[in-house]
Amino acid sequence: MRHLHLPRSSRPLLPALLALGLALALAGPAAASSTQEAEPAAAAEADDDGDQLVTTSHTVTIRGEEIAYDAHAGDLTLKSEDGTEKARIFHVAYLRTNAPTDAPRPVTFCFNGGPGSSSVWLHLGTLGPQRVVMNDAGQELTPPPYQLTDNAYSILDTTDLVFIDPVTTGYSRAAEGQDKSQFHGLEGDIRWVAEFIRLWTTQNHRWGSPKFLAGESYGTTRACGLAGELQNRHGMYLNGLILVSAILNFQTARFDVGNDLPYVLFLPTYTATAFYHGKLDAELSKDLKATLAEVEAFASGEYATALMKGDALPDAERAAVTAKLARYTGLSTAYVEATNLRIRIGRFCKQLRRGERLTVGRLDSRFIGHDRDAAGEGYDFDPSMNAISGPYTGTLNPYLREELGYESDLPYEILTGRVWPWSYGNHENRYVNVGETLREAMTKNPHLKVYVANGFFDLATPYYATRYTFDHLGLEPHLRDNVTMGDFEAGHMMYVHPPSLVALHEDLEAFLEGALAR
Repeated sequence: MRHLHLPRSSRPLLPALLALGLALALAGPAAASSTQEAEPAAAAEADDDGDQLVTTSHTVTIRGEEIAYDAHAGDLTLKSEDGTEKARIFHVAYLRTNAPTDAPRPVTFCFNGGPGSSSVWLHLGTLGPQRVVMNDAGQELTPPPYQLTDNAYSILDTTDLVFIDPVTTGYSRAAEGQDKSQFHGLEGDIRWVAEFIRLWTTQNHRWGSPKFLAGESYGTTRACGLAGELQNRHGMYLNGLILVSAILNFQTARFDVGNDLPYVLFLPTYTATAFYHGKLDAELSKDLKATLAEVEAFASGEYATALMKGDALPDAERAAVTAKLARYTGLSTAYVEATNLRIRIGRFCKQLRRGERLTVGRLDSRFIGHDRDAAGEGYDFDPSMNAISGPYTGTLNPYLREELGYESDLPYEILTGRVWPWSYGNHENRYVNVGETLREAMTKNPHLKVYVANGFFDLATPYYATRYTFDHLGLEPHLRDNVTMGDFEAGHMMYVHPPSLVALHEDLEAFLEGALAR
């Protein structure tokens, strides 16, 4: 691909150079993608703030239709009202250029979580027009070098897409002299991502567009916070939220002493994991969904009651619950008894296949890994994260520079610890719960629709915990149908599993069409 790129020091001259018809041609390697019938030149622009924005043109085929689109990769400067520069936000916007003109074009703002994650996972995993080619054996890493391919399962046919990297992730950085902590916390993060969305919407004349947010993992926490912030602070009402692997109520996932909720809510995912790895008895190994239904009833009934009784649990009941826990997890009764009926996630990941010197993944428990030894209580690393991070990092970096024409010598922070310590502000010393923010937003805007994608093998944000959270939002009956869920036989990033990628796309297209119906 050929592209035009000017360094930051040249940007103030750019309008004059363009007016004189001058350009600099830099030869770059052609992208290995069938989307490029030719090698279109990238147009680089810079505004008064020195923001770099590079535009390239592409096509991709989705649902049998050729989608033409422009990709805009670059910076957007956020300022306070007195003009003080606060941060530059890197983003990639994909805007369809051959869309029907009979209705305003929807736009979806997308981000991942962490905290500390860039938007690469949703960008190159499922929503964007290119996706990473990966193995899905559940056991091994795809060998490098890594490749992208056209994503026939993007939602770009239905909605424009803006992928946002919050401050200190991707290429986004705080302005010189600014205290980074103002961006590294629950409230500050929501405030400044909301400001990006408001400013991008204003500058691109999109206030009249239907608007959606798509978040994954901690990005679902951010999305629910943004639904409230955009609505209450900026008067921006949304059409829908796409929540992938959701966590809204952190009490459901914190294995703290005295908090028994996670033990109940993680149990069905322990069972799903044992099912996948062949650790259940013959009867439970027949049908995953039937087995999970049985375990869910036990978890919220007999098991929850046993944990509530604590030390007052009679010996006979304790023995019965211990036996069932062992049967449903694939662990021994002796081990379950030793945990005092409370199996922490790290222990489970280490124990399930300890006899084979293997661990199972946290983000996706289908994946397996090898620790230095088999004696510890927890795993040395998450094998599912290890199998996913290399291919995404290895494709994102050349994609931005060689195909989208955006050049920077900064490290692209895929998933960084540089945002820590992360402040939970008003939620410190108690569990974060943005479920109430979502309930309030849906109550004030009864047209707000929510789609939730769950992975049965996700031990980071278990599906049963998500169901519990939504069952406890306190929505009025007439609003409950605004929430729909999809369950997938994969993990946290269910789109790395090809059948789940296809099914997720079908769900998302149906959700968008329903949310846009008048």
